[in-house]
Amino acid sequence: MLKDDKLIKAYGDTYNDGKIQLSFTLPIKKGVEAEEAARIYCSKMGLKDIEVVHMKDLREGFTFFVVYAVADVLVNTDKINVAKIETEEMSYYEINNYIKDKLGRSLTVVGACTGSDAHTVGLDAILNMKGYAGEYGLERYPQFNTYNMGSQVPNEKLIEKAVEEKADAILISQVVTQKNIHVKNLTEFVEILEAEGLRDQFILVLGGPRISHELALELGFDAGFGTGTKPNQVASYIAQKVYEEFENK
Repeated sequence: MLKDDKLIKAYGDTYNDGKIQLSFTLPIKKGVEAEEAARIYCSKMGLKDIEVVHMKDLREGFTFFVVYAVADVLVNTDKINVAKIETEEMSYYEINNYIKDKLGRSLTVVGACTGSDAHTVGLDAILNMKGYAGEYGLERYPQFNTYNMGSQVPNEKLIEKAVEEKADAILISQVVTQKNIHVKNLTEFVEILEAEGLRDQFILVLGGPRISHELALELGFDAGFGTGTKPNQVASYIAQKVYEEFENK
């Protein structure tokens, strides 16, 4: 097949060979039957040249597999259309100067892990003074007033704090769950704001592992940031979004 930069396939040993590695668990006891079950499972997904290269007994009745195979499909990159944040990423100093020059006042941000979520690592990485990946957290920014409410904060309490502090933005960090508890909690949060006529008063930012900008928009938020997001990226977005709204008034 001729090389086409717009039509791409998984790369293993040679260009466009379609070779992939995948791992999964099946509820079956380790043995030759389990190995064959893994091959059949992969073949039903349309994979070819299937090799079960690793098989491990997890506990009675469950086996973990690592499989090499070929996926004979192509992706046309010209037809990819995905929601993404368009604001410019600025540095710590650029952000502070931007806020001072464009808005002439500091910005207020209130953040929390809401509902039953107790995972504050991502929230702290963005808000705490020490920050993450060599970037200061928002508490360090002189042009941000930052309130980190921690974990397991009820939606009503977070909204109450945001209203009390006249916040410009509300940040929610949330772990995506298999049973979609996060969807119920985040949807409820937006619905409370809308019911109280407060939705337009705040920029809503959602973050966490497996969070995407597209998912955030679907849930009624303004922006979504996933794993590896640095504090300056969130700060850049908030600053530019506040200024954009200020200009449009």
